[in-house]
Parts: sequence; C-alpha cells; structure tokens
Amino acid sequence: MYESFFGFSARPFQLMPDTRFFFKSAGHQRALAYMRYGLQQGQGFIVITGDVGTGKSLLLNALVNEMDTERLVPVRIASSRLDHEQVLKVIAGSLGLEYEGRDKAALLRDIETACQQVTAAGRRVIVLVDEAQNLPTDGLEELRMLSNVEHCGQPILQCFLLGQREFRNTLRAPGLEQLRQRVIAAYHLRPLSESETRQYIQHRLKTVGWRDDPRIEEPVYALITAATLGIPRRINLLMDRLLLNCGLDELHYIDEERTRTVIREVEQEVGSGNLPAEEGETGDGEGLLDVIAPASGDVRHPVAIRTAADTARLESELAAVKLQLNTLMERNAHLARQLEARLDVRREAEVTADPMISDIDTADDTAIPGLQTEATLDDIADTRRSARRWQAALVVAAVVVLAGAGFAVWVLQARL
Repeated sequence: MYESFFGFSARPFQLMPDTRFFFKSAGHQRALAYMRYGLQQGQGFIVITGDVGTGKSLLLNALVNEMDTERLVPVRIASSRLDHEQVLKVIAGSLGLEYEGRDKAALLRDIETACQQVTAAGRRVIVLVDEAQNLPTDGLEELRMLSNVEHCGQPILQCFLLGQREFRNTLRAPGLEQLRQRVIAAYHLRPLSESETRQYIQHRLKTVGWRDDPRIEEPVYALITAATLGIPRRINLLMDRLLLNCGLDELHYIDEERTRTVIREVEQEVGSGNLPAEEGETGDGEGLLDVIAPASGDVRHPVAIRTAADTARLESELAAVKLQLNTLMERNAHLARQLEARLDVRREAEVTADPMISDIDTADDTAIPGLQTEATLDDIADTRRSARRWQAALVVAAVVVLAGAGFAVWVLQARL
C-alpha cells in the first residue's frame, strides 16, 4: 500500500516478530543479557515475563538466531494450553522421536535417552517455551523433572520460560517451590519510555530505507507514547495506520493534528482509551527473583511503573492546582485591599452610622457582616488580622497540595 509511496523496501510496522526490526531498548538488552547468561551457565530455568505486546516472542527469536546450533539444540514450544503429556509429545517430536500411541512413561524414557545422546555428543538441548502462562502446573513439573536428569554430571536440558505477567503468579504457587529454586535468572520487560519510543519508530523506519519521508514532527512521539503506553505492538498498530493514512492522502509529513485524528479513530474501533483494548499494569523490570524465589511467608510485589499517560494526567492536575492557587491568592489580595480601604474610611469618618457593610466582593459573591456603628478601631484591626490569618492558612494548604502533586510527578518521571 504505502510502501511504494514512501519508497520503503517493506512494511516497517508489521506485527510478525521479525528479528530484522529487533530494537535493543534498555529493557530488551537487559533481558537478552540474562538469557545469554543462562546459556553460559548451561543449567536451571531462565524466566522472562512482560505484558501483552512488549516483544517477548521477538526477544526469543533474537536469542535463537544467536545460538550456535553445533552446540545447542533448540526445542520451541508455543504453548496453547497444552497438558503435561502434550508438552512431552512436543519435545519428543522436536527431537525426531515417535510419540503417537506412546504413554507418558514411554515418552519420558525416550526423551531422556535422546537428550543423553545429545549431551554425550557435546551438545545441549534448550527448551524454549513461549506463552508459558498457558502451561499447567503439571506441565511445568514435567520440565523440572527432566531438568533434574544428568549425563556425566551435566543436565540433559535447560529451560527458558517466557510468559505474560500472570505467569509470575503461577510461579508463586506453593507446589512449585522446587522449580523456583532452579530459576537462575529472571526479568520483567517494561514498556518503552518516550525517548525509546522515538528511537524505536525511527529504527524500524530506517530498516526499510526511511530518509525523513514522511517527516515526523517532534510532538508526535509524545502523543504516540501516551496513546500506546509505550508497548511496541501498539506502537506498530498506530504507526502502520498513520503511514497508511498519510499515503492515501499523499502527504509527506505526520503532524500532531493527524496523529490525534488517527488515535481517535483507532480507539473508537477497538473501544478503548488506549491501543489496543487490553491493558495491564506494567512492572519496573527489576527484582523478579524477589517475587518468585521466597520459600514462604511475605511475598513482595515489584513496584509498578506508571506510564507517560499517567504522568501527563498528573501534570495536568498539577497545572489545575496552580491555577486554583493563583485565583485564591488574587481573591485574598483583593479582600485584603478592600479591608484596608474600609479601615481608612472608618478612621476618617470616625465610624459613622452604617448598619452593615456589604460592599466587599467575596469568593461566593455574598455579603458578609460588616462592622456595626458602635465598632471600634480595635475591632476593625482584629477583623483584618483574622482575614490575614485565614489568607495565610489557605495559602499554606494550597502550597502543601502543590508540593505533593509536584513530588508525585517527579517520582513517576524518575521511574519512567
């Protein structure tokens, strides 16, 4: 469609996990480093989790591409709610074994024999499970039991488990204590920051020959980050639609107005305030072992990272508080000036006969009781001091609210 219009060699934002477009964000580099560390150790379980669309499958493809197949034998399991026997059949099939009509005991025996032969030849079987959150507990236990089998002091296989956020809850199950103790590296992928979103978009565009056509205005990146929550799959969806929209209208630039229009269109189609409909809380990418490793007792959840959209909302609320504070201070200053003027008039007139002073504009536009004809100058001074005390109290309260909101924004930005 739009590829020929912009001179691209391919669609830059396709949803398939193509390693040509693999972007090494800080989080993805760290996750890949943990996986490489696991390969070097040659034993145990490596766990990578992340919310829907954060790039786990692409990360797995990148790792497989790096593997030395002369030393490693990758066995991939795209889990789709397989039971424990189906897991064994997938492994057996990947190793070239016959599995039809074989019972569990025969499958286990055949797999162990095949893995031992691979190990004896100086190679190692690597089981890579994608969508691990769909694996039942007994399927995970089968993998653990296989990882216990050794040949000449070496484990016959190693397991990499990649799953969505809920997989961490699965690993916390009381019956998986032994598996938890075998996790040697773990990481939780977080969404991209605004600067990473900008780099991610440009990386994909440059991969297909982008030369600033279309030209992307700088504020567009912030809009995309807020609308997609920094999740790569959502970014792909929105950018693909933006490029299609510009191509159809024969435009060579992407501006704020068009971006907002396309965001509204896509949100109306999927029926959500973000892209796409599914949305989950995102983790900070650190300390997963603190969650899955404890033997019992207190289990601490990782601190949740709020997104750029949340930060923008808080900054908007902070601006509203500042506006209210300014309005309050202006009204208080106006009230103080009127009280001062009234005091001067009273002094000059020596408190002439006015039954009630009601000419002061207050916040709710109602009259307030004035000084009676018998009021003294001391009474007037007391009224002015009281008004100033209220003014000071209101200003202090507003400053406290303002400082609290500002601190919240600072903390969230520091975590992003």
